[in-house]
Amino acid sequence: MNLSLQNKRAFVCGSTQGIGKATAIELAALGAKIILIARNEEKLKVTLGEINRVNNIQNEYIVADFSKPETLQNAIDKYIAQNDAAHIMINNTGGPPAGKISDALVPDFLNAFNNHLVCNHILAKAVLPFMKKEGYGRIINIISTSVKQPIKGLGVSNTIRAAVANWSKTLSSEVAAFGITVNNVLPGATYTSRLQEIILNKVQKSNDSSDGVTHEMLHEIPAGRFAAPEEIASAIAFLASPAAGYINGINLPVDGGRTACL
Repeated sequence: MNLSLQNKRAFVCGSTQGIGKATAIELAALGAKIILIARNEEKLKVTLGEINRVNNIQNEYIVADFSKPETLQNAIDKYIAQNDAAHIMINNTGGPPAGKISDALVPDFLNAFNNHLVCNHILAKAVLPFMKKEGYGRIINIISTSVKQPIKGLGVSNTIRAAVANWSKTLSSEVAAFGITVNNVLPGATYTSRLQEIILNKVQKSNDSSDGVTHEMLHEIPAGRFAAPEEIASAIAFLASPAAGYINGINLPVDGGRTACL
């Protein structure tokens, strides 16, 4: 099985923590040059130091704020004007705040749409010419199992994640002939700061304790535990590899069996 990413370049978004950081480390371990993308330059510098120790390559970073798509557009255009683009694009950014969809305001949807779908599209448009020229491309969107089964209390997220999944599926059919695949990884409950925020939100809106909420969430997962970010990263890395060249347009749950539908 060919999992080598030698001589490949990978943009990894949201790469200073959680799943994004774990993915950057995993891709680096397989030989890829990593270009980190996030908004906090100090955290980017720290993460870059860790990545450089993994693959001994001159990895890089781009500072961009996904809440302001125009800054991302400018930053990615500037980088590509001076460098090659990437063979691998990992789209990943923090999810919208939790809450009932009936309580959501119009700006909540617009902000989430920009953060996720618009920014994904900006990045895809930026890398597709290079991927077509190279005859190799992997666009992988880190979304949520809510694509298959909406999650209670995540109204805006459920809505926007579904839009991203349909954008991805549409794109996958348009670029497959060029050796480019577009897939979605759907993490289940993964022990990151995002999960901690969700637990806190549930505690604040109930009479339960943090331990009680956690126990309830774990009860829904057949594996009986939360995922580690590295476990999600392993699935992403496989889809980024040559071995996954005939896998295209899928939604891959990595959730310990929690999602009830097929």
